[in-house]
Amino acid sequence: MPENTNTEKEKPRIGVFICHCGSNIGGFVDVKAVTEYASTLPDVAYATDNLYTCAEDGLNNIKESIKEHNLNRVVVSSCTPRTHAPLFQRTCEAAGVNKYMFTFVNIREHCSWVHMKQKEKATQKAKDLVRMGVARARFLEPQEETKVDVTPVALVVGGGVSGMTAALSLANMGFPVHLVEKEKALGGFVKNLHGLMMTTKSANETIKPLIDKVDAHKNITQHLSSHLASVEGFIGNYDVSIGGDGAEAKDVKVGTIIVATGAVPLVPEGLFGYKEHPNIITSTEFEELCNKKELPKLKSVAFIQCAGARGQKVSYCSRICCNVAIKSAISIAENRDNMLGVTEEEGGVVEEPVAEKKAEDEGLDRRRRRRGRGRREEGEAGEESAPSSGVDITVFNRDVMAYGVENELEFNKAREKRVKFIRYVPDNLPKVSVKDGKLEVEYFHETLKMERTMPVDMVILSTPLVAQPDAATLSQLLKVPLGQEGFFQEAHVKLRPVDFATDGVYVCGTCRGPADIAEAVYQAAAAASRAAIPLANGFVQAEALTSRVDETKCTGCGTCVEVCPYGALRKSEEGISEVIAAACKGCGCCGATCPEGAITMTHYTDLQLLAEAKAALEEV
Repeated sequence: MPENTNTEKEKPRIGVFICHCGSNIGGFVDVKAVTEYASTLPDVAYATDNLYTCAEDGLNNIKESIKEHNLNRVVVSSCTPRTHAPLFQRTCEAAGVNKYMFTFVNIREHCSWVHMKQKEKATQKAKDLVRMGVARARFLEPQEETKVDVTPVALVVGGGVSGMTAALSLANMGFPVHLVEKEKALGGFVKNLHGLMMTTKSANETIKPLIDKVDAHKNITQHLSSHLASVEGFIGNYDVSIGGDGAEAKDVKVGTIIVATGAVPLVPEGLFGYKEHPNIITSTEFEELCNKKELPKLKSVAFIQCAGARGQKVSYCSRICCNVAIKSAISIAENRDNMLGVTEEEGGVVEEPVAEKKAEDEGLDRRRRRRGRGRREEGEAGEESAPSSGVDITVFNRDVMAYGVENELEFNKAREKRVKFIRYVPDNLPKVSVKDGKLEVEYFHETLKMERTMPVDMVILSTPLVAQPDAATLSQLLKVPLGQEGFFQEAHVKLRPVDFATDGVYVCGTCRGPADIAEAVYQAAAAASRAAIPLANGFVQAEALTSRVDETKCTGCGTCVEVCPYGALRKSEEGISEVIAAACKGCGCCGATCPEGAITMTHYTDLQLLAEAKAALEEV
């Protein structure tokens, strides 16, 4: 395709809008001087400054100026285009100017914020950046966006709480959903647990209504004991092959995909004597023992937090481990029958009779916990006393991460139950040893500044959640990235928290990082909402920031197909590269690597970029 060139039909009439951004720009750049300079540049028909260009009055100023001064190109000099460019493009369209006749100049991050103590030089740099933006704007051309039809069917990978929630949410909107689960039953990791936070119901009782709804929903097709064998296509048009255990693969066509494959607990091999004694177990194994009613007789229990986390096996904090330990400690302290389910004769926890007391007002109880009445310093008063259940409970921790009001209240409740919280530092970890068949925990008491030894009946290791072993395989199938720790990485942690950089694929639950059930449910609802947008519209409108192939120059070497991170290029039947507009993000990798120079980028042509570069080198 030929380069963009100006024609005699439309002489450039450029409007330049300089933003003070409060004091973010105006406090370090002479915005008035930059505005005056912009008005002297060739083809600039109008230049002005605004306190906040993104505010309603600033946007209205752009619309009115376009009509009053007959502007056909707009340059906004303000903050980051990542968040504000779509807003200004919509404003231009509302005023009758094609959105691709707009260009953004970032004089906040690229100028004022990096030159805060050099106002004169920052002002000069802002002038240079505006001059470059204007030079590029002269060669902008209107573009048309391509509409691509969408298959109104969704695919959810993972049958845990988040996966089922996402599937059910989409199904309730009326969309057919294929739910793929590698296990033979739905429920995910939660079905292995015994109890959950903030409820006296068991985990299975809690999630059973959700499973029943999924089973009964006519719009959900379940693929149990299955996995994704192959995925081809792009947003709106994915061809997916679902393989099963020994069964013939099923081919389905879907429009959007949600990844909700969950996480697994770390196996703490070589840490704190794990596997050296049957009573050194992980928090997950503790839950399983409670489920099976096989908890041995206990008079003392020690929890060790961060077993494998925060620099031991993995670098991150798993976020939920402290809350899980607090929940388990309270359950032991209260000796709930629905948790332990065993008698003294069967080898269970011995419960001493406790005098009945009148239930306190819930509001008063919450306020009392907030005040921390009965709070004790770590390891001080009450260290040798046991809770009313007759079980001495100690939580060894680096620090307690009980985030959120409800979890903080549970933390206070545990302390009221005389659960002891003893802090350790990474350089002096607790040591678990087996002497004469009995467990001992040796630790340095940070408050008392002395070495101590604690005999215990059971050690429970709070291990972090880690990524699924097959996460890398799935990331390659879907062409989505993994983060440093192996979890799936969203497009932007704040702006697009459940989107992948690849359009049409979304993520939720613990496969994107450790989260509790409530957070996983919120994420699943958000991912379903995002995935439903193209399904409901029936089409996607791809931005015109795409690559274009000159078929007369292309030799079909396939270099562009290999380097494209979005899978947006493929070979045609003639062996020539062709672009899938809906998948292309306009990153330019293909154009930069094409040995024949057969690929150009719309809206970022060589002519536009060279004009910008030459303007940067001009002497003021």
